[in-house]
Amino acid sequence: MNIEHDNIYPDCLSITRTVEVGGLTKSQLIQILQQHFILMNEYGERLFADDNFTTSAKAYRMETVELTVRNLGLTKGATTAQLFNKASQLGLGLCPLELAPYLRLEYLDQPEGNSGKSSQLHQAPYGSITIASEPLTEDENFPKGFYLRRINGVLWLRGYIADDQHVWEPDDHFIFCHQKKTLNK
Repeated sequence: MNIEHDNIYPDCLSITRTVEVGGLTKSQLIQILQQHFILMNEYGERLFADDNFTTSAKAYRMETVELTVRNLGLTKGATTAQLFNKASQLGLGLCPLELAPYLRLEYLDQPEGNSGKSSQLHQAPYGSITIASEPLTEDENFPKGFYLRRINGVLWLRGYIADDQHVWEPDDHFIFCHQKKTLNK
């Protein structure tokens, strides 16, 4: 899974996935994540516990696109608002928050995220993939969404905090959904 860094979406190499979403409650999702030995950090648990994080009773499929900030034409990085705006201009949409646990369950072969590179404070960890989604609240101290990571062989569904001024690096990976490409089951 190599992503080219020189071209802008849709004229870049990107990774598309079709993910089945919905049909389970939050407690059922947590149970399945645990059965697959997928861990969550405190921020991920806070997202799951929030009443504003809802799940769909009906299953549906979504087409997702994984690419880097650079692949959106943002070669110097961007704030979350700039990133989401540029993605929208290119025909990509935000994902429902509930996509993250389903995507984590689908993507069990994620490459190792440590690879000898140390993470920097206030930056997306090396090897992580952030799911682009609308935050549940404007509270700067509440998690904004989820990211996927494999650390020392362990799969994680982690929540993260980032304020409006946070600048994502050009090589940070994001997953967006195709606008108007929700597939009915």
